[in-house]
Formats: sequence, structure tokens, C-alpha cells
Amino acid sequence: MAERSATEQSLAERPHVAIITGLSGAGKTAASKLLEDVGYTIVDNLPAELLRDLAELVVQAPERFMRVALVLDARAPDAPLAFAAALGALEGRGIKPQIFFLEARDDVLIRRFSETRRPHPLDDGEGLAAAIIRERALLADIRAESDVVIDTSDLSGRQLRTRINAALDVPATTGPIELQLISFGYKHGVPLESDIVFDVRFMENPFYIDRLRPLSGLEPDVREFVLSQPVTKRFLEYVSDFFAFTLPAYEAEGKGRLTVAIGCTGGYHRSIAIAEEIARRWREQGGGPVSVWHRELERA
Repeated sequence: MAERSATEQSLAERPHVAIITGLSGAGKTAASKLLEDVGYTIVDNLPAELLRDLAELVVQAPERFMRVALVLDARAPDAPLAFAAALGALEGRGIKPQIFFLEARDDVLIRRFSETRRPHPLDDGEGLAAAIIRERALLADIRAESDVVIDTSDLSGRQLRTRINAALDVPATTGPIELQLISFGYKHGVPLESDIVFDVRFMENPFYIDRLRPLSGLEPDVREFVLSQPVTKRFLEYVSDFFAFTLPAYEAEGKGRLTVAIGCTGGYHRSIAIAEEIARRWREQGGGPVSVWHRELERA
């Protein structure tokens, strides 16, 4: 692979701060989650008095705050003042933030608030439509200063991700995706943070073997019992093929981390052994960073 030029390397090492602002209900939360997926630290509605401290942190600790997304909107007591304070604090330290302004049509915003039943931050009893009009006027100057304006009225989550990734003023990253594995027991519920769930209850259960019942899937005897099953071997081959097929697509979508949950009945035998084996193979094959969390071990 060709070495990067000095200019490219300088850009890659420069802190990047994105300011996410715009109308309530236009998708700022979704946008911040998309940026979090590609490595940004999200700071949501920090009080104006602390913005100077945040800017100082970005400058003094770039290795920790290389990518920061600051959410500022009408929830702040004085949104224009908070916005000006953020710009002043960052630009005064040599950091020019990239400003994303999200908006949508009035009818779309009204429908979204009606579906979620959340109050509009500027609705003081005069009605939702009037609050939206007031918010547009309040944020008009901020919109005029924004680098990227995105109308989310007709955008899917995938389309919003594409728009944001294409507009980000940072060099494209080619780092491998991070794999997070969680073993769990179905009787305790599926982990809410999982992107993908594999059910391994079709494998023979060590729980019904007296000598294996008290042992976890971390123990060699349980591991051998689970991994020696023909169905397990076929399943692990399937998982390898699945990752080989899907990971390039996930990376192309800008996803920096994939959370995969592996579940069995109690989360103590099969799921633990399988999660550990997937992690071992992942490392052996030179995959990206991988972490394993056995959720039910502490419960046991």
C-alpha cells in the first residue's frame, strides 16, 4: 500500500469537531448515533459555560478527542448564544468545526412528534405548529452559517448515513471493523445493544451432563463438548462465511463496530464456548479488534 503524503497524514491527525444542530424532530439524535458508530465522541447540549473547557480538551488531548460531535439545539436556554460560544471557543483554538443543520417539512415534524408523543422544547401551550415556526426563526442565522444542510423529510436511516458520511470533512478511514461479542441466556432477555443475534440452543446442552453442569463454557471440558459436535462445526463455518460476506458491506456503510450476541438457554455453557471460539478464530484470521463479554457469568 502506498504511503500517505505529508498533507494527507496531517489531515488525518487533525482533530475534527462536528456541530449537529437543526430543528427538533429532524433527526439530530439519529445523526449523532451515526457519527458515534464511526468513532466520534458525542457531547449533547453541553452548557455554554463549559464549551470553553471542551475546546481546551480537544486541543490538549487530541488522542482522546480526535473526533467530537457536539449537539446544539433549541433545548439550550439561548441557542444562538450557545452556538456563538461554541464557535468562539473552538475557532479561538484553531479548530474550525463542520456544522450540520438538519431540518424537515412542517408536516413531517408534526407527524414525528405525534408518533413519539414527546413535547416540543419550544411549545409553551400555543401548539406544535406555532412552536416549529418559532424554532425556524430562532435558528435561521445558525442555518445560514451551516456547512451542510440536510432535509430529512424523505430520507431513510441508510440514506441519512450516506449523506453524512459523504459530507464529513475528514479523510476516509480504512481501519477494520471492531467486533463485540456478547454471550447471553434467553431466559434473561436478548441484549438490547446487539446488531445481530445467533441462537445456539440447537446444540446439545452440557447442562444435562452431571459433571459439566457446574462448569462454565470457559472450562476446557465444556468447550470440547460443545465444539466437538458436528452441528457446531457446521455453524462455525457458516459464521465465518457470514462475516466474510457482510463485513465489507458494513464497513462501506461506515459502521465501526458490530455487536453480535450469541444466546443459549441460560447463557452459561454453549453461548460462552461459541463466543470464545468465534473470538479466537477472528484473531487467528487477522480480523480487527474483538472484545467478549459473558453477561450471565456474574449472575451465575
